[in-house]
Amino acid sequence: MIEIKNLTKTYRGKPALHNVNLSIPRGQIIGLFGENGAGKTTLLKCILNLLHFEGNITLDGEPISHKNIAKISFATSEHSFFPNLNALHHKEFYQEHFPGFSEKRFNGLMDFFNLPKHRPLKAFSTGQKNQFEVILALSQGADYILMDEPFSGNDLFNREDFYKVLLGILEPNETIILSTHLIDEVSGFLDRVILLKDLTVLTDVSVMDMEEQGKTLTEFVKESYHYQKDRVSLALDSISGKEE
Repeated sequence: MIEIKNLTKTYRGKPALHNVNLSIPRGQIIGLFGENGAGKTTLLKCILNLLHFEGNITLDGEPISHKNIAKISFATSEHSFFPNLNALHHKEFYQEHFPGFSEKRFNGLMDFFNLPKHRPLKAFSTGQKNQFEVILALSQGADYILMDEPFSGNDLFNREDFYKVLLGILEPNETIILSTHLIDEVSGFLDRVILLKDLTVLTDVSVMDMEEQGKTLTEFVKESYHYQKDRVSLALDSISGKEE
């Protein structure tokens, strides 16, 4: 289990997260949602111990360090691979450094996305690079797989098919933490929803509880954020009025 207690992060004196508390067990698919600047990426990077922070984050009771970091993988549109190496060289590198690496899953996902194995990663399109990030994260053998807007640059059909494949390959002990703005697309396979607002946790709810309230994920998010239904018409009226 990942335990986050009183997590606070500042950048040059400017707050980025404030007093975040979460417990994340194995075996869940979690949607991490929030407005731009809510702290989603910062939270994921703190879990990975890529940033200095105040508070505590532990994995199975131990601080996250080089000793247990292999239990966590990360797929990010910022890209963390070696651009001059091809896919097969990356596979060899991961096999050497991660004993739990799944060659079967790697090869299957490479075939699913139809990615070239001998082309340097720097020659991939943006969508292909993001697909490859996801492949590496899912093949590493980690218990916790963090994904930060991993589907940028991918078409709708690729994304829809991938969600189905993801559900089919995950093991019971694997947890996905998915940060995305594509709320409607991912609503059908989440177990839990975490909403960030004002740099802290606004809501942490199971999808089952949400559905028992008779709400869709989009409805729940809009209600939680007090979405202003008439904001578009107000903006149009204001713009039209200025032109007159």
